[in-house]
Amino acid sequence: MKMTAQEFIDWKSKRITLLAMSGAGKTTLANKLPKSKWYHYSGDYRIGTKYLKEPILDNIKRQAMSIPFLRELLRADSLYIKSKISFDNLTAVSSFLGKLGNSEKGGLSLKEFKYRQNLHRHAEIEAMKDVPAFIHNAEDIYGYHHFINDAGGSVCELDSLEALESLAENTLIIYIKIPPELEQTIIDRARKEPKPLYYRDAFLDEQLTTFLAVKNYNSIDEMSPDEFVSWVFPQLFKARVPRYEAIAEQYGYTIDGNDMAKVENEEGFIALIADALAKQTG
Repeated sequence: MKMTAQEFIDWKSKRITLLAMSGAGKTTLANKLPKSKWYHYSGDYRIGTKYLKEPILDNIKRQAMSIPFLRELLRADSLYIKSKISFDNLTAVSSFLGKLGNSEKGGLSLKEFKYRQNLHRHAEIEAMKDVPAFIHNAEDIYGYHHFINDAGGSVCELDSLEALESLAENTLIIYIKIPPELEQTIIDRARKEPKPLYYRDAFLDEQLTTFLAVKNYNSIDEMSPDEFVSWVFPQLFKARVPRYEAIAEQYGYTIDGNDMAKVENEEGFIALIADALAKQTG
């Protein structure tokens, strides 16, 4: 969706998709908008509560079955397990994705890891394709005139033209460009606290081959689950930037992460986007 700054300001039902790496502040920014006026849609929340709900629960139950006490309760149908997922707590989703590595240390085999990666990819595509329906329901049922789509960091990796064009047709896509100083902070944080992430299949194969060679490992089972995640993140970050930029150039606009960090309320948010549109609309 393309428009002028004035058209955006006059837009009575503002619908915006925020794109950026995880940790860039998308959710923090969305939370600065008044909840009485803006419907906050989280792609990752939708994934966890709809499209990966059953696989996540099955994974939790599989782990519980390894504990004799819990196994007996589950087999007797005497135990109810439910994942607790919120906009601010998506641990169940990331734990399902898992990490490659030694199975005795909680790592996954390449086959199982790729299976879960593929499930996540399709779940994220469907979650983004759900946005138009949620825009309609947010206004029609709940009376929200404005809509913010807090998209997952891996949207740029999906290679789904249908999902991207649906977002572009129904929302104003805003890419948050991370400044160099924050870039290093995000990379350092990811190395210190490695979390499961989605990787494109070709990227994963290439980076995993390089990693095993660099570490002189003969198999994935030789590495600890955190090793590859920590090592590959800087490469993942660099690989995603041009993908975000290409989406913004074709379908949307770019705002600077430093400018975004200064936003304190809805007025500042609207002004920041309007300024970006004024500068980038030819």
